[in-house]
Order: sequence, then C-alpha cells, then structure tokens
Amino acid sequence: MRPIEIYDTTLRDGTQGEGISFSLQDKLNIAKRLGEMGIQFIEGGYPLSNEKDTAFFQEVRKLDLGDAKVCAFGMTRRRSMKAADDPGMKALLAAETPVCTMVGKSWDFQATEVLGATLDENLAMIGESVAFLKQQRDVIFDAEHFFDGWKANPDYAMKTLDAAVQGGAGWVVLCDTNGGTLPEEVAMAVAKVKELFKDRSVVVGIHCHNDSELAVANSLAAVDAGADQVQGTINGIGERCGNVDLISVIANLAIKKKGYQVLGGRPLTQLTELSRFVYETANLQWRNGQPFVGQSAFAHKGGMHVHAINKAASTYEHIDPAVVGNERRILVSELSGRSNIIALTSKDNLQDDKELMNRILAEVVRLENQGYQFESAGASFDLLVKRLAGTFTAHFETIKYRIVAGDRDAQHADGFAEAIVKLQVGEEMWFDAAEGHGPVNALDAALRKALQGTYPELAEMRLLDFKVRVVDSSAGTAAHIRVNIESGDSNDSWGTIGVSENIIEASWKALVDAFEYKLHKSDSGA
Repeated sequence: MRPIEIYDTTLRDGTQGEGISFSLQDKLNIAKRLGEMGIQFIEGGYPLSNEKDTAFFQEVRKLDLGDAKVCAFGMTRRRSMKAADDPGMKALLAAETPVCTMVGKSWDFQATEVLGATLDENLAMIGESVAFLKQQRDVIFDAEHFFDGWKANPDYAMKTLDAAVQGGAGWVVLCDTNGGTLPEEVAMAVAKVKELFKDRSVVVGIHCHNDSELAVANSLAAVDAGADQVQGTINGIGERCGNVDLISVIANLAIKKKGYQVLGGRPLTQLTELSRFVYETANLQWRNGQPFVGQSAFAHKGGMHVHAINKAASTYEHIDPAVVGNERRILVSELSGRSNIIALTSKDNLQDDKELMNRILAEVVRLENQGYQFESAGASFDLLVKRLAGTFTAHFETIKYRIVAGDRDAQHADGFAEAIVKLQVGEEMWFDAAEGHGPVNALDAALRKALQGTYPELAEMRLLDFKVRVVDSSAGTAAHIRVNIESGDSNDSWGTIGVSENIIEASWKALVDAFEYKLHKSDSGA
C-alpha cells in the first residue's frame, strides 16, 4: 500500500473563496478536527498577511493535533532583497511551524511579466529562499502555475523545481493554478517530474483548482502517475471555482483505487461529519449533491429505484453509505411508487396493508400538487401516515391564532411582533400571548407558552432553521408559499412543512406539525 499524504489548505486557500471568512476560533476548531481525522499537513495561513493568521500560529501550538504538521505559507524573497532581510521570510520562521510552504513562479511568463524578474533572477529567488528556510524548517515548494509553465517552456518549469530541490526542499508540489489542465496532461507532466528526481529523495505533490470541473480527476491522475501528496480543501472551497475537494479525493483513494493508503489507514466513518462541520463553521449551505457526503448522495426518489434497492442496495448505490458516515434516504413524492411508501413505513409495520399504501401515495400526490414536498419534511410525512392509518392522536387543537406586527418607533426602525393563540388541550382551554423577533418567532413562543404546562418535554425542543419559498411565482402576491421548519432536541432533528397562500398560515401549519411530532416522539419514548 503506497501511502499518499493529504495536505489541507482549507484555512488558507479555502478562505479565498467568495463569502468565506473564519474567525481565529473557527480556524483552531477546524485544525483540531483535521488532526483528529488523520490529515498529515494543515496549512494555517500566511503569517505576514494579517494579525489573525499570526495569532493562529501562536494558539495552534496549544492544540493536540496528533501526527499532523502545521504549515506556514509564504512567497519567495523579494527580487531586490536578501532572503535573511525579507519580512516574509522572517514571518515564516517566526510562525515556528515544523514546515514552511513556499510558493514560487514556475511559468516564465509570470516570472518576467508579474514579478518583473529575469528568468535567472527568479531561479535565484527560489533557490535562496528555500535554502534560507531550510536552515531551520522543512520546506515544501509550491510551483505556482506549473502546468501553464510546462506547456509554455517545459525546460524552464523543470529548472524552477530543480532550484527548489537544490536549495533543500523536501517536496515539490505541481500547481494547476488556473484549473485548466486535463488529466492526461497532468499525468504526463507528473511522470516527467518523477523521472527528473528519481535519484533524489523528493516527494512530488499535486495541487489542483477546479475551474474545468476536473480537479478530482486531475489529482487522481497525478497519484497514478507517481505523486505522493495531494493538496486541497475540505468541500473544495476556494477562489473562483474552488480547489480540489479532499473529501472526494480521500474517499476515491481509500475505497475506489487499489494499492493506496490515506489517513494512515483510518476508517472514513467521520468523513461526512467533517464535511458538514466545515460547512457549518463557514456558514455555508451543504451541497446536497456532493459525492459521498451530500444529503442526496444516497437519496432515492424514483419508485423503480427504491424497489430495486429493497432487493439489493448495490443496484443504485456505488458504496455502502455507512463507510463514509452517510446514510440512505428514501424520498417520497409524486414520482414515488408504492416501494417508497413501503420503505418509509416499514418501521411502523404498515407495509403489508396495500390499501393503506395506496391511500398514502394518493394523498402525497394530491398534496404535492398543492405545493407540498416531503423530501425534507419527514416528520410531516410521518404524521400524515399516522392520520391515514388512524393512529394519530392530537395533543392540542387550534381554536384561533392572531399576529400583530409593526413598528414601535418607525424613526428608529424599532419593530415588534406579538402572537395570540387559543388552544384546546384535553378538557382545558388555553389562551396565551407572546412577543418575538418576528411573526414566526412570536407564534413559536406563544404556542410553547400555552403547551409547556401540560407538556414539559417541549422545553428541550428548539427551532433550528426556517425557510420560505414561493411555489408558483407567476401568481404574484397570491402565490402559494411553502414553509419548511427544522426543529430539534437533544437527541434528534426533524423537518416539517406547511403550504398556504398566507405565509403566516403556512408557518403555523409547519409549527404545529413540529410540536406534534415532538409530542408523539415523547409518547413512544423516542
């Protein structure tokens, strides 16, 4: 098994993506998760660029990152300055990381037109900068624009790598900085570089960007051609179209490819959790269709597909989702057949009631025609099944509700929202009111206030997310509104849905389902 090093640059290259910014604590939390996962190299940032990165290198020393090595990133010395006098070189050493990653120009056009250096000056900048850092640190040389340089002037591109190795670099990483190279071109170049350094102890790495949607394919091609390190980011975040997604690289090398070992041979059962942790930390929506770890990666909607999966999961799943910490999801919609309904109701032992299965499917089709979608509203679907099966017991009945919202002080934009609810709970009538930050928050507060005396278990329930979508935009302000609410407690989370021409009514329906689902969970001891 040939070990392949994984080098993560989420904390540096990943933050160059549009809309992505990590606090110092965010960066430390992600670094800790990466270390726990078994990532060998964690690039923390550019210590000369901002105070946050400088603070990161100080604080990260206090963390237990296992065998992971933290890397500080920087550039070659300036053209007119000695390496020992260059502020960037000094900042790299001051970071006190075991490894310094230094980027240099491997494309002759970049050297002459961007740096304004002669080709020989650029080689000297690379060699002298590496040699200076190598006195105290291990050095990784990132050959920026290597593939563009290799296409334009292959001899010079190779000379830049040789200058870094002569200076003492232990790694040369070939960067597809523009993300425009094809897998066969990557494989050919990597093979040439491996041949160049066959008699020297140098690790060849690959760093691909995803501008042509080929970053994963290019990285795998590089490994097959001899590269022993892959650089990238979790979820592929980064500038323009992003970096290579290390999630996919790790999964493909560990599961699909033969003869390679990643993460020291650790299991990949935390891969999905790591992906979602980084999304949440970056305040980004998950990519549902992300391979291996996305919510939809093992989701099945077509009735024919579900029918086949019930017999053999491999018919429509390329791996067992549990291997990467994901799970199979059976979706129900107007496209579903009875197989979907059977799969979703088997936990209630209702699958043998064919008449009930048909009624459930017919009701789903009817409701979807009104704008409902149960794919992310499993709790509402479970309640629908209970109602049709005759096993639903209402814990409360809505008599009426009312929202009052507006400005307390328009001049200072001081708004308010008040909700009043009247409920029948058993033999008692409850009438309560509450304020909130908005109408839905006020409704939630009033409903909770009215019910908590009877159902104290609602104290641990909380709203996690609230989404609104117009179902039929052509109807203008009379369009149907779909509201999805995600709720949770200490053990679980669940989704509910409401649809109406009135956004408040749609929200109320989703809220009522959320509370009812929690109470039915409590009744069953779940």
